[in-house]
Amino acid sequence: MLRKKEIMTAAGTLAIAVGIGFAMQSGDAARERYGAAIRPVDQADAPVQATIMSDTVDVLLAVQDIELTSASGTEVISKPSIETDVNRASVQVVSDLVAPDTELAPIKLAECQIKAAAKPIAGAMVNLTLSAPCAPNERLTVHHNGMMFTQATDSDGLLELIAPALTEQAVFVLAFANGDGAVVETTVYDLDQFDRVALQWRGRAGFQLHAREFGADYNAPGHVWAGTAPDVLALINGESGFLMQLGDANTPEPLLAEVYTFQTAKTSQDGIVDLSVEAEVTAMNCGREIEAQSIEMAVNGSLKTQDLVLAVPGCDAIGSFLVLNNLVSDLRVAFNQ
Repeated sequence: MLRKKEIMTAAGTLAIAVGIGFAMQSGDAARERYGAAIRPVDQADAPVQATIMSDTVDVLLAVQDIELTSASGTEVISKPSIETDVNRASVQVVSDLVAPDTELAPIKLAECQIKAAAKPIAGAMVNLTLSAPCAPNERLTVHHNGMMFTQATDSDGLLELIAPALTEQAVFVLAFANGDGAVVETTVYDLDQFDRVALQWRGRAGFQLHAREFGADYNAPGHVWAGTAPDVLALINGESGFLMQLGDANTPEPLLAEVYTFQTAKTSQDGIVDLSVEAEVTAMNCGREIEAQSIEMAVNGSLKTQDLVLAVPGCDAIGSFLVLNNLVSDLRVAFNQ
C-alpha cells in the first residue's frame, strides 16, 4: 500500500547516464509515508502548470533538465597561523554552494574585535562560539571544507552552535556579508570512527535527507530524518544514526544543510543504511529549478561532492515527493568485535 502510487520516471536515459534512481510519489502516498504532519501549502498562491497524477490512474512523469556532476575534489582551506581566539579578520565572501577559496585575507585589527573559538565534543562534533559586539542580529555564513550554512548573531552579537566536522583538522570560517569574520581551527580525533554524509542547498528548495537503517521502513524505528527526534546517546553508543539540521531558515537567502552521522566503529549491527535525497513539491519550488550539493566522507579521509540541478514538476504535484535513491552512497555497516 505504501508504494502503490509511486510513479517511475520515463526518462530512462537519466538512469543510464548518471546512475540515479528517480521516483515520484503522489500526495496520498506521501501522507501514508510521512504521516499527516506534512507541511500545509496554499495551492491558490501558485499557478497550475502541469497535471501529474489522477486519483485512479498512475501516469508516467517525464523528467527533464536534471543535471548531476561530480566535483573534481573539495578544496581544503589553507591553515592560517592564528590562535583559537582571533580578532576581526577580512574573509573573502564566496558564492553559494561553491567551495571556499584556499587563500584567506590577512587578519586586521578593528575598533570592534570579533572573537571566535572552536572546541571538539562527542560525536565528532565541534562547538563554535563567536562574539561580535558590533554586529548584533547580523547574518553570517559558516564555511567548513565546502559545507556552508547561514546563521545570525543575537542582539548582543553572540552566536553559539554545534557543527559536524568533515576533516580531522577542522577549520571553520565565520564570515559576515561585508567580508569581516573569524577563522578557527580544532582537531577532531575521533572522526575516523564515524561515517558522515551532508546535503546542502539554498532557500526553500524542499530537500530532505533520509536514512533507513538495516531494512527499516518509513516512519518505523530506524528511519532517521528531520521528522524524527534526534538521539545523541544512540549515536554515541553506535545504536542508531543522527541527523543534524544546520542553518537558520529565517535569514535572507538562507543556506541550509542536513548531515547524517553513524558511528560505524562502535556498532554491534551488520547491514546497510539506505540513504536517499528527497524533495517535497511545494508552492515555493513547483515549476522551478532547484539545486543541491552532497558531500560524503570517504574511507581515505577525502571528501566526495556531487552537484544536482533538478527541474521540479508543476504545481498540480504539490504535496508529492521526488525521490533520488543514488545521489549519495548507502552505508555498509559491519560489526567490529
